Amino acid sequence: MKLERIGEFGLIKKFRKIIKLDASVIKGSGDDCAVIAFNKDKYLLLTCDMIVEGVDFYPGEKPYLIGRKALGVSISDIAACAGMPKYALVSMGLPKRVSVEYAERIVKGMLDLARNFKINIVGGDISKADKLVIDVSLLGFVEKRNLVLRSGAKVGDTIFVTGSLGGSIRGKHLRFLPRVKEARKLAANFKINSMIDISDGLCADLGHILDSSKVGGMIFERMIPVNKNASNFKDALYSGEDFELLFTVSKKEAERLIKSRIAYAKPIGEIVEKKRGLILVDRNNLKKNIRPKGYKHF
Repeated sequence: MKLERIGEFGLIKKFRKIIKLDASVIKGSGDDCAVIAFNKDKYLLLTCDMIVEGVDFYPGEKPYLIGRKALGVSISDIAACAGMPKYALVSMGLPKRVSVEYAERIVKGMLDLARNFKINIVGGDISKADKLVIDVSLLGFVEKRNLVLRSGAKVGDTIFVTGSLGGSIRGKHLRFLPRVKEARKLAANFKINSMIDISDGLCADLGHILDSSKVGGMIFERMIPVNKNASNFKDALYSGEDFELLFTVSKKEAERLIKSRIAYAKPIGEIVEKKRGLILVDRNNLKKNIRPKGYKHF
């Protein structure tokens, strides 16, 4: 069977069935981070992300920004669980054409972002490769009371996003600032039922929440903040790499959140029964079911 028949997530599901975990693993594959028992107050968070030339960036991009993105996507995963990133391991596959100066600029991009979030880059690996490949493994911590996963959305929840969507290919995917501060503030002051970062697209990543929580969702076109760089509304729905947070809270918490006037928290819809699927309400108040599709590797 070829990979394109089952896709990235179909392959992950196959692997998940054969991987056995012990009791120290609170949450394994299937969320933004693995969650591991640590002490009486905190969980350990583990995540890794790979970026590949020609897929996540192009040869003409500035190496500083490539390095920055390589670390940023993993920081964004830690943010999606409301955690604090702390230690990173970096592995790089480098083509022969890459100069020492180019490699140094990649690392400079990582170091500057790491300094911003007080992350220690503690080691890694370097190998020869046909294309530039960077893989970052990141370890963080989260208070047990603040941990947020994809699986806690409840019928009646309001769906929020932390910023405008679409047009990321025009620069944001290399320059975004992971929403750690925002996630920490939200988790400390509100009961967040579910959360994910938007990497594959609004519809695809909302689909992950709906699937994990066994619920449906309804989003409103007039409420979705579209970035000025987006080509059109579909770009905001499906293009991905926005690295904004998508989260749900109860109606009562939503009222509190809206009254708090936190500018980056924008309501875009609500959680509904699973049988209703994913619904888009357009500007004419017409409802239609849409597929939770977005970027696919295969």
